[in-house]
Amino acid sequence: MPLDSAVVLAAGEGRRLRPLTRYRPKPMLPAANRPILEHVLDALVDAGIDDIHVVVGYRGDRVRDHFGPTYRDRPLTYHTQKKQLGSGHALLRARDALKGDFLVVNGDEIVGSDTVRAVVDVHSPADTCTLAVAESDDAPLYGAVRLEDSTVTELIEKPGSGSYRLLNVGAYAFSPTFLATIDDVEREEGELALTDGISRVMERGGHVRGVRTDGMHSEVTYPWDLLELAATLLSVDASNGVEVSDSASVAEGAALYPPVVIGADAVVEPGAIVGPGTAVGRNATIEAGAVVRRSVVDTDTRVGMNATVVDSITGQSVQIGVGATAPGAPADVRIGNRVHEGVNLGCVLADRVRIGGGATVAPGVLVGPGADVGAGVTLRDNVDEDAEVRG
Repeated sequence: MPLDSAVVLAAGEGRRLRPLTRYRPKPMLPAANRPILEHVLDALVDAGIDDIHVVVGYRGDRVRDHFGPTYRDRPLTYHTQKKQLGSGHALLRARDALKGDFLVVNGDEIVGSDTVRAVVDVHSPADTCTLAVAESDDAPLYGAVRLEDSTVTELIEKPGSGSYRLLNVGAYAFSPTFLATIDDVEREEGELALTDGISRVMERGGHVRGVRTDGMHSEVTYPWDLLELAATLLSVDASNGVEVSDSASVAEGAALYPPVVIGADAVVEPGAIVGPGTAVGRNATIEAGAVVRRSVVDTDTRVGMNATVVDSITGQSVQIGVGATAPGAPADVRIGNRVHEGVNLGCVLADRVRIGGGATVAPGVLVGPGADVGAGVTLRDNVDEDAEVRG
């Protein structure tokens, strides 16, 4: 049935992605060298959606300032979720603007336009909800689904174990009646999840349709997931394995190893080695002799001469000094009170971090925004926001 309206849920913070989300919401983190949300909007536009509503919340100004009132000539209507009370609560912020059946996608998870089209194509007036599902070993860790033919018979959030093989991808179509249904659902610990509303539909005998898709989808939960996402996008998007913006400058004598993408106004100086598996953001600079492999270098970042950055993620406006080193290797990574063992991660340098010349950042270290690390220092532990570390 015709569907031309979509709601993008982009209000979340992404606390497990700290320190990268300290000053920007999860949807604005880099997927290769563009924000996650930009890829989501591309999928909707490419699928023919003309009326796009974006629900913002945490650091919502970062979304509004980046995209403005339109995206690829489609108007964007913003709605605000003032408190983080769940995805269902976020959807209800847009209810007064929705007149007919509509799509919902997550602004912090990439789905392909093929997946969006698949949901649009099979959704019918008899369906209160249609959702996309995909085969995945990770289904028990996220949203698990069971299907009988095309009917969803079970929808469980993070069962943790079991024989589930189908994952809820996070692309939905709903009839207008769903809004009243979810508004009637009792909150769990103060939050209202979109899937709680779908479960209520099933309890009341409404039809929830599932459509299988093998299109791209992503789950970004921890910082290192951004590296895996970048690798996936680069393998799909980079023409002949190397994509260089027309406004970027790559010097003779620099080496680009595919897959690699160099963003607008970025500079790669002579003797620098970039790639494989590396995304360099807008206006970033890789100075002479620097080596950057399997990493995401965000906008306005400078990697100093002869520095080495491997399996790492930088925020925006990071400064990495001459000869500094961030080697990649399996490491134990502490996020909050939990230690993740054996993660293949160089380091995470949040926005505006300064790493002095000759410094070394050990594998698995997270450095908070605005931290200043002196020349020659070796970091082996996480560093707090705005901290100064001297030898």
